[in-house]
Amino acid sequence: MKKILVSGSLAYDKIMDFPGKFSDHILPDKIHVLSVSFLVNSLKTNFGGTAGNIAYNLSLLNERPSVLATAGSDFLPYRKWLQKNQIDISNVKVIENLFTSSAHIITDQSDNQITAFHPGAGGFSALKKDFGKYDIAIAAPGQQNDMVKVCSICRKKKIPYIFDPGQQMAALSGLQLLQCLNGAEVFISNDYELAMLFKKTGLNEKSLIKKIKVLVTTLGEKGSIIKTQKEIYKIPPAKPKNTSDPTGAGDAFRA
Repeated sequence: MKKILVSGSLAYDKIMDFPGKFSDHILPDKIHVLSVSFLVNSLKTNFGGTAGNIAYNLSLLNERPSVLATAGSDFLPYRKWLQKNQIDISNVKVIENLFTSSAHIITDQSDNQITAFHPGAGGFSALKKDFGKYDIAIAAPGQQNDMVKVCSICRKKKIPYIFDPGQQMAALSGLQLLQCLNGAEVFISNDYELAMLFKKTGLNEKSLIKKIKVLVTTLGEKGSIIKTQKEIYKIPPAKPKNTSDPTGAGDAFRA
């Protein structure tokens, strides 16, 4: 069993299902005065966030990862759930005067999503002066400066790491992205995020693969593709048992 560090976010996900399609309720010629309300037919609260999701899926694979993230004064239920699943929380920083990050997600019948996210405690650094030695780490979307610092610490400690900027791609500067890529073993993103990376850094696929060992690109329902300097692997999509909600699917893939 490897020692795995998962850096990212912890959040409470408020997940709602809309029994129609958003596109049927949005008028393109009135988008500049958009005012819509969706009546949802279900609401549930899940434990989420990138670090929580990835760590939980690793625990299902009999790993015992450690989460590096912040949480707020309402962390107790999440703490108990993580501990129940044998996930190490010694690197979780609790900020008592704030709430844990929360995401409010509405999914329609076409699996389109509208999300409102409140960072709360997640807007603050989880890093102490240092963290221990790990066999591998993943820098998943979380507090922006922490993502850069985690990559830097991993390089200094010679810890192999995966760089997964995800939804923080837009917030990270081109320089920050390059700093995180230098020394990364693996870069993972979807095809849209990859195009954004190229635009912000000036890299192309060839120059990116020279910086890292493995490039993983997810393609939604088309599966994924893994590239190295010498080989290309096309991975077909797995068939889900049900398609009730796609929230967290990308984090499960990363585990």
